[in-house]
Amino acid sequence: MTQHFATRQLRFFLTAPQPCPYLPGREERKVFAHLPLSDGAQVNDALTQVGFRRSQNIAYRPACEACDACLSARIPVAEHAPSRSERRVLEKNARYSKSLVEAEATMEQFDLLRRYLASRHPGGGMSDMTWPDYVAMVEDTTVRTHLIEYREPSTDGGPGDLIACVLVDQLGDGLSLVYSFYEPNLAGQSLGTFVILDHVAQARSIGLPYVYLGYWVQGSDKMAYKARFRPLEVLRPGGWTRIDEPEPQFRSFDNTIL
Repeated sequence: MTQHFATRQLRFFLTAPQPCPYLPGREERKVFAHLPLSDGAQVNDALTQVGFRRSQNIAYRPACEACDACLSARIPVAEHAPSRSERRVLEKNARYSKSLVEAEATMEQFDLLRRYLASRHPGGGMSDMTWPDYVAMVEDTTVRTHLIEYREPSTDGGPGDLIACVLVDQLGDGLSLVYSFYEPNLAGQSLGTFVILDHVAQARSIGLPYVYLGYWVQGSDKMAYKARFRPLEVLRPGGWTRIDEPEPQFRSFDNTIL
């Protein structure tokens, strides 16, 4: 069902050109709007359908003048069947507990994020994130959002160590993975892949048809992992279409910028 909302409540702005973080030698621009306080969840749903992503109370999408490599990507849940490699990832991470928590930042989460950024993305755009920045990323929103925490098995009756965390928006037609991070010392566990596969299972269990992965950037090694999930739909000028290439060789990944 097509969603409608009053466009008069939205004002769209265009950013100035700046270096593209994914494709060297290119520039990026974004169009963005502030989500309204009254019906931000409905507006976020509708904008996601046409290729926008959410960051706090801002919805944005690429608006590059000479490049259209960034494509919104989503997994159609009902048709996804884990490959043999993906089944191995699920099996080796089955021991971790999982809990849905309110979108409230904790210092435990922030400490994990700092370790993750220092190891996986040193010098990146988020490497200097402060505690207030993290609180805003998690809590400053008007949409339906929550956190999923993954933990080691408990050995003393209390909660086990936090090993992965995901900020997730619940849309009318799916789960949108906003940002995920995990314990860098456990990179061999393929936690990034596991988190996505687990959210496919979560979406299936509550009857939502899609898991939204953010942008797949053609030609970017950082985003190549998204095309390994099959089937995969991407948003092209004519609408959502299926990628029908042969399934590539599976590899685990450490980049979870969504």
